[in-house]
Amino acid sequence: MPYVDGFVLPIPKKNLKAYARMARKAGKIWREYGAVDYKECVGDDLDVKMGVPFPRQVKIKPGETVVFSYIVYKSRAHRDRVNAKVMKDPRIADMCDPKAMPFDVARMVYGGFRILVAA
Repeated sequence: MPYVDGFVLPIPKKNLKAYARMARKAGKIWREYGAVDYKECVGDDLDVKMGVPFPRQVKIKPGETVVFSYIVYKSRAHRDRVNAKVMKDPRIADMCDPKAMPFDVARMVYGGFRILVAA
């Protein structure tokens, strides 16, 4: 059964272009090592009335928006193998300087998910 890594992060709107450049490079690397799919999505309809809106959950500040991202793998074991290779890749290390990140890494939400329903 497929496995998904999911991310939600607040990002200053002024940094979206820089984030997109970084994400395109990262996506190519994840796919190169076997990820089935890689998506980066920017908030569009976030003023919802049901549940807890993403902006409130991640406590966005003025001038920020929310990015929702996910990476799909064949299985959790496949995810672990792919991520082990990705984390050793010097191209990823070059992108991961906390001082140069276009978002606050400490406010990123992350987790691995097994598929419950695939319709």
